[in-house]
Amino acid sequence: MDKILRIDMGAGGGPKFREDPVGDYAGIGGRALTSAIVSKEVPPLCHPLGENNKLVIAPGLLSGTAAAMSGRISMGCKSPLTGGIKEANAGGQASQVLARLGYAAIVLEGKPADGALYKVMINKDGVKIESADEFKGLGNYDLVDKIKAAHGEKVACISIGQAGEMKMSAASIACTDMEMRPTRHAGRGGVGAVMGSKGVKVIVLDDSGMKMRAPKDPDKFKAANKVWVEGLRKHPVTGEGLPAYGTNVLTNVISEAGAYPTKNFMWGSFETCNKISGETQAETEIERGGSATHGCHRGCIIRCSGIYLDKDGAYLTKQPEYETVWAHGGNCCIDDLDAIAQLDRLDDDFGLDTIEMGATIGVAMEAGLAEFGDAEAAINLVKEVGKGTHLGRILGNGAAVTGKVFGVERVPVVKGQAMPAYDPRGIQGIGVTYATSTMGADHTAGYAVATNILGVGGNVDPLKPEGQIELSRNLQIATAAVDSTGMCLFIAFAVLDQPDTFQALIDMINAFYGLSLTADDVTALGKSVLTNERDFNARAGLTAEHDRLPEFFLKEKLPPHNITFQVKDEELDQVFNW
Repeated sequence: MDKILRIDMGAGGGPKFREDPVGDYAGIGGRALTSAIVSKEVPPLCHPLGENNKLVIAPGLLSGTAAAMSGRISMGCKSPLTGGIKEANAGGQASQVLARLGYAAIVLEGKPADGALYKVMINKDGVKIESADEFKGLGNYDLVDKIKAAHGEKVACISIGQAGEMKMSAASIACTDMEMRPTRHAGRGGVGAVMGSKGVKVIVLDDSGMKMRAPKDPDKFKAANKVWVEGLRKHPVTGEGLPAYGTNVLTNVISEAGAYPTKNFMWGSFETCNKISGETQAETEIERGGSATHGCHRGCIIRCSGIYLDKDGAYLTKQPEYETVWAHGGNCCIDDLDAIAQLDRLDDDFGLDTIEMGATIGVAMEAGLAEFGDAEAAINLVKEVGKGTHLGRILGNGAAVTGKVFGVERVPVVKGQAMPAYDPRGIQGIGVTYATSTMGADHTAGYAVATNILGVGGNVDPLKPEGQIELSRNLQIATAAVDSTGMCLFIAFAVLDQPDTFQALIDMINAFYGLSLTADDVTALGKSVLTNERDFNARAGLTAEHDRLPEFFLKEKLPPHNITFQVKDEELDQVFNW
């Protein structure tokens, strides 16, 4: 990956591209690269949908190699949702294919003056940019069907649906999985709206004729990868729980812990959560002839996804993840798995972040637009978004906008981005991450749930403020580094508990690049990523006052523990004082 593809979508006479050497960005990938480019090249006060913003698409350091779990891709820009820097992360085939084509990143710059829509095609012979006006208004599923008809089934797609075209702040970017379904989404922060503003409907990647990326020291790399795989398989979370039940294995766990946000964050447990649990979901998938175990990209050995079929045995969607099941389920008091799966399918097709949309519908229900528990009404609200009606455009711009329009006080957002499936009063550590993350409320930025609830990497009492600052700080640093490797974040369970597994990851990077990195170097990488992001946000106008939870978390007690968020503001301000 020795080159960066830059495409000026606003060039006179139509889009123009050039290939640059990586230059100052050598030696970094994934989130480290997207955040470095955005921080250095994007004016922090620019309009997120304007010509001066850039969308950076980068595979990780180990993407395109034989390293297990290395298929994550990063999408970076200034976020139209938060107003700060954004890195959204996705699985699927795109990262591996883009890396094998030799690109460290694609950078979309400028903006078409005429509102035209384009298709970008990249293969071993180079780059082609063509009109995509024929695809206007298509959802991701219909779009990919047309791409398959034209280019075959061995390509990978990066695309947007109607939400991205309409530049909605909840719009995601879809990546195709191994079966070429547009099911893996860089969901958070409105990255799909930025891709839409650049006039790019789809990027088609074809690595036919390209070889796997070769390590500097093949023998050491192979040996380290073997230890790496063994470590992931022997950990109870990555080797047993996630493959058997997917991420939705957490539904019963978090509800029993009293931290499952229910009825728009009113309660901490959902009475009928067993109906939508990972166990019930897996049983349903298997009974119908689907699958409870499935990888989102080649080289995935955790295989935490699945195939969800409808009652007639027809494919409906990939296995809805825990956060999706919560967002469209317990958060809205809906306990119907088929309705949740249909909502997941609609979100993927329209190109919408499931977390943002589920939180938005919860706010809309509180506003009286629908009754809590009304699955049909929830489905119709998401369809409004896809149609682009006036109501749909309000909802498609997220929970914060919806709350303002309809006068709702209980709006669970930080920096304009909706909170995922863990109540910060019941898991205080994740509250610290939500408040202070550079990305807005984001569980993946520093997954304190692992230690607060699951006992991974130690134990910190989830209901007390003590130890939460240090926990979130260390996890945010580690996560920034992991997001730069191209590795799936779920490796963290094994890495945190098993020192030899962590060392195997470092050994793989060293063997591949001919380096001698230590654990301290990995920590330094994470800190450098966060420093870049914090610097951009400060120049964009974000201050310590933005690193706060909404007021209702400080004054409304969460049943069943009947506590509020306990971490003080002055403590939150210490997270990045390392």
